[in-house]
Amino acid sequence: MNQDTALYAPVDPVVAGVKARCPRCGQGKLFDGFLAPAKRCSSCGLDYSFIDTGEGPAVLVMLLIGFIVVGLALWMEVTLDPPLWLHFILWIPLALVLCLAALRWMKGILIALQYKHKAAEGRLDTPESHD
Repeated sequence: MNQDTALYAPVDPVVAGVKARCPRCGQGKLFDGFLAPAKRCSSCGLDYSFIDTGEGPAVLVMLLIGFIVVGLALWMEVTLDPPLWLHFILWIPLALVLCLAALRWMKGILIALQYKHKAAEGRLDTPESHD
């Protein structure tokens, strides 16, 4: 990621991520579609080529939502003892809806944090760089 020299007021990464706004100015759209990042900010012109969240958002969402859904399903099983078909009707749609909603938010938050902390691909130190 190139050094950003533009001067903008600090943007809270969590707010920018949840609202799917530019991590630099907090105004422009972050996504073109549901999860596809835009090429650049429509407001400040920030190039989004630095974006590389990988599988992080999906893993975090699956772990968090899975913990919630499985916990609720176990609680319901122990306290109410419903039939198996009721579990399928309740928990599968709930897990899908929660995962899809949280995935966009989590990806936006991780992109904003990546920008804020200037995260980039790892590089090896070479002896010449220590002179």
